Amino acid sequence: MAIVEHTELRPLRGPLGRRCRFLGAPFDLVPRDRILDLIRSADPTSRFRYVVTPNVDHVVRLNRERALGSFYDQAWLSLCDSRPIQAMAHATFLKLPLMTGSDLTVHLFKSVIEPGDLISVIAANEAIMVDLAAAYPNVRFRSLVPPPDVWTDTAALDACVDFVAAGDARFVFIAIGSPQSEKIAHALASRSEAMGIGFCVGAALEFLVGRKRRAPLWMQRAGLEWLHRMASDPKRLWRRYVYAVVPLAGLFWGEVSGRLPTRN
Repeated sequence: MAIVEHTELRPLRGPLGRRCRFLGAPFDLVPRDRILDLIRSADPTSRFRYVVTPNVDHVVRLNRERALGSFYDQAWLSLCDSRPIQAMAHATFLKLPLMTGSDLTVHLFKSVIEPGDLISVIAANEAIMVDLAAAYPNVRFRSLVPPPDVWTDTAALDACVDFVAAGDARFVFIAIGSPQSEKIAHALASRSEAMGIGFCVGAALEFLVGRKRRAPLWMQRAGLEWLHRMASDPKRLWRRYVYAVVPLAGLFWGEVSGRLPTRN
């Protein structure tokens, strides 16, 4: 298992822990409380950087489509969003901190985002923004709902990047699913005028405002939140989860047998 210095953090205060590669994906070995401290104390006028939250679906896709690697490798923070992945890591004696995108979003709105903060959102639909504005009336939101084909529509992607770069927001939530959210964040990181911190958090905003329900706490702790999500939206999610089982098992076998390729 390759352990590399977390070079992306050096512009802040020097190296802050380590970044490891597990199941072919990068993960930062940063404690949960330290993650929030880093975000809270970050200079909002610094050049744009972003946070990704790889889960099982991300890891399987990342190993199938290697061109996606730079989206994750160049993230400021890459946080484990999957209790099953965390359990696999522990089985190989790697203590991988867990911080799901949903948990991170809740913590941000509860203890980091302040009244008057300007937040840019690339949202899946307008209804989410209506609910956010109602739930957090003291936060200033600006939003863009892109067309569904951002992944292949260059003009739509550029519109998302231009929208965020022009906003000067403290935080940016890119919540239109993977890998299009990561593609937007990666493009923003190359724009010198873009500022703030971006979060690629999937459906986390929908959970935050109650448009979707998270699994009961016992299911979360047992690593079964994926089962709850699939049962809640089987038509859309069953194929994603079922088809991820065999590739994930193969990646784990490659990890424990030392045969998984390492990208440095």
